[in-house]
Amino acid sequence: MEVIKTEISSLLIIKPKVFEDSRGYFYESYNKEVLRETGIDMEFVQDNQSLSSKGVLRGLHFQNPPYGQGKLIRVLTGSVLDVAVDIRKDSPTYGKWVSAELSAANKLMFWIPPGFAHGFVTLEDNTTFFYKCTEFYNSESESGILWNDPELNIDWEITDPLLSEKDKVCPLFRELESKF
Repeated sequence: MEVIKTEISSLLIIKPKVFEDSRGYFYESYNKEVLRETGIDMEFVQDNQSLSSKGVLRGLHFQNPPYGQGKLIRVLTGSVLDVAVDIRKDSPTYGKWVSAELSAANKLMFWIPPGFAHGFVTLEDNTTFFYKCTEFYNSESESGILWNDPELNIDWEITDPLLSEKDKVCPLFRELESKF
């Protein structure tokens, strides 16, 4: 696996070694020892998967401590624009964001540690999104930030996404009282 650093040092793109031939392909999507060597030394306790049509935006979501989740993300079918926003109040990159295009074709993975809000928009129909979590889901610690917050100014490359009712009413970034 190759680790690609982003503008925010904690956020990593992981490019697996893919072996392709006339039959198809093979790659290791998770290897605890290899990830530990890259600095991702976490125990994953829950896997999540969603299926979405083109133009669905999910996010920006996070769980507050002590239930903050690290996420190792990949796309099984289709493609997404994946976004992580730094919500660690003492971080020099607080309020900054990084995006990455993840797809079944490029097989890239995105490591997002606890302390980041996360969201994605699907770029194709029938996109299957998969991620491993370092903490169990806890509804009482769940929170979010409005996807189109003007202060964050995230370029989602879409103007009218399909949103859940919950995601339409998330608070603005300036209203966030980060517990990270």
